[in-house]
Amino acid sequence: MPHPGQQVQRGERERQRIAQEAARLVRESGIHDLDHARRKAALRLGIHDESRWPRQAQVEAALREQQRLFDVGSQPEALRLRRESALQAMRFLHAFKPRLVGAVLAGTADANSPVVLHLHCDDADAVQRFLHEQQIPAEARTRGVRIDAHASPQRVPAWEFVADGIAFELVVLPEDALRNPPLSVEDGKPLPRAGLAQVQSLMHTEQP
Repeated sequence: MPHPGQQVQRGERERQRIAQEAARLVRESGIHDLDHARRKAALRLGIHDESRWPRQAQVEAALREQQRLFDVGSQPEALRLRRESALQAMRFLHAFKPRLVGAVLAGTADANSPVVLHLHCDDADAVQRFLHEQQIPAEARTRGVRIDAHASPQRVPAWEFVADGIAFELVVLPEDALRNPPLSVEDGKPLPRAGLAQVQSLMHTEQP
């Protein structure tokens, strides 16, 4: 029977293997969802016990390290372009109180990453009408978000389009989500989000 210390070491090695494989999938396969990449990596490696899976923060750390090693010539510029595009889009969509989320906010975005914005409006069709009025062709989608910690994730409208070669994903949430942002499916904590002023500050601090 394995010694408890050996089991702990084995579990940590497996977490590291999954994190590294998930990071590689994000970099090379264009997967944008870290949880999806983590699950796919675990399946590929044959590790089905979720207690031996890394947390998303560990996957993100592995991704940052791989980007420093392999993508130093391209990733920072791709991130800068997407943050600039996020600022422009947030000004354009100011009526919907946009919040930046995902890899562009976290700093792990690359040339395959979309700019993901949460918009807030109790009229779910208002965003569609606005995009139509502005003659922006967008594809309708739905996304699963967890708004209530005691309820299952719910589907909400989303819109995808490409502008100047950069993909955008607009997720439409009710107004109340401004005060009660969606929760992480992993730990139930509010998802990291940033408003316009925060993104501007982030860009300012990154300037040489």
